[in-house]
Amino acid sequence: MVLNIPMGALGKRVVEISNYDSDAWLQKVNNNPNKYQISILLALIEHVSVIALTIMLFIVFGPPNNIILGIVWIPFRTGEGLIQIYDEKNYWRLLNIAKKHSVTSGAEKKSLNDLSRNILQSIKSRYKLVGFFWAIGTLPFSILLVTYEVVPLIIGWIGIVASISLGFGNGIDLVKTNYKKRYLKVLLAIGGLGAIVFEVILGGWLLFFSHIIP
Repeated sequence: MVLNIPMGALGKRVVEISNYDSDAWLQKVNNNPNKYQISILLALIEHVSVIALTIMLFIVFGPPNNIILGIVWIPFRTGEGLIQIYDEKNYWRLLNIAKKHSVTSGAEKKSLNDLSRNILQSIKSRYKLVGFFWAIGTLPFSILLVTYEVVPLIIGWIGIVASISLGFGNGIDLVKTNYKKRYLKVLLAIGGLGAIVFEVILGGWLLFFSHIIP
């Protein structure tokens, strides 16, 4: 969460993948290529940290808890991190496209716009999968927090609500049903906000109060 702040400030905002005005997007990237490169490197650190923290928490919450976490938590949260690491090469590819885009015109420029739009659309689709993986992986971990009361119960319940909301929201979005979009947005908003609150509070608790965990 801490790394996401400078990532966004330097130019890599996940929310931008929903904007398919690729011409304006490529110009924006090319205006600050160095910042964009740094944001990608920070993103890689963040993704690796997700995997590292997943393994660390798996070790901390020992048997019999680690059986459930090993079956669900490890595969899905690790998968979440690996998918995002994979997509960083596409973000870097967009940077190269932006450089070419700034010195071309006509049919070639249109071709680069179309290519970047397709890349952004594929990133957006995988980001839905990332959210779904986060939800599936975090749900049993949140239930564990509530069951064993290793942290204040409210933290675990926030994780449960966020996991269910994001899981249903991204799951519905992935299968592209006729579910009403306004309800879908509400689910994703609740899940997204809940995920931020859950990880920030849990991280703060583990950093400053972990000595009181049995």
